[in-house]
Amino acid sequence: MKRYRLFYLSLILCLGVATLTSCGSSKKVVYFQDLKPGETEIQLPEVKAITVRPEDKISIIVNSRDPQLTDLFNLPYVSRQLGQSLSRNGITTGISQGVSVYTVNAEGEIDFPVLGKIKVAGMKREEIAETVKNKLITENLVKDPVVTVEFANLCISVLGEVNHPGRFSIDRDRLTILDALSMAGDLTIYGNRYKVMVLRQEGDIQRVYGIDLTSGNHIYTSPAYYLQQNDVVYVEPNDVKARQSTVNGNNVRSTSFWISLASLLTSVAILIFN
Repeated sequence: MKRYRLFYLSLILCLGVATLTSCGSSKKVVYFQDLKPGETEIQLPEVKAITVRPEDKISIIVNSRDPQLTDLFNLPYVSRQLGQSLSRNGITTGISQGVSVYTVNAEGEIDFPVLGKIKVAGMKREEIAETVKNKLITENLVKDPVVTVEFANLCISVLGEVNHPGRFSIDRDRLTILDALSMAGDLTIYGNRYKVMVLRQEGDIQRVYGIDLTSGNHIYTSPAYYLQQNDVVYVEPNDVKARQSTVNGNNVRSTSFWISLASLLTSVAILIFN
């Protein structure tokens, strides 16, 4: 009878340890836990579209009914990848096409054909396009210009516990933290949903923002919800990953430690009662 009691005690102890170690695991991996469909409304932060900075590269293409005329305002075409992203094996993806690339200088200007220096720093894509278009019309150079502006080298980096870490091109005016994590293949099971950091350099200041992915309210109201060029997104490893980094993961916080301890105590108890 004592043996049966010890057996059941051992079973209950092992089940209890397993329950304790797995308790709350779903709460640690589920996103947007505070959001309820059809009930939750969150005021998003002010939309902060991507603006051009010194050392950024942009492509500007001018078109009109007279191709020979607009050729004067386009740089020689160079085969490049627009909207490319770098995968882990170094292979780029995107659409190859001719682009005219301008590098914004330290003063925030580009040297545009015929028009000369144009201040573009701090402008959005559509603002740059509108500025070039207005200058061409005002100076009677092109009557019906269509100006297209694209980002050429603007990127963000995603590091840490994601499935596909790397650098990714910015191909839109508004890029969110959720977009970045999606491009990186989402977090691994070992990623800490409570602490995703965004590192952003603003002038001479390096700012660090923390985002809790388990809280929709925290995500959508964060100053780092909208990303900027050169932002670095870092996903911390969770406690499970930290335990695995020790020798065999067998420390006081590991599941294997407590199961081994339960087995040892059961064996000792059997020897004593026998």
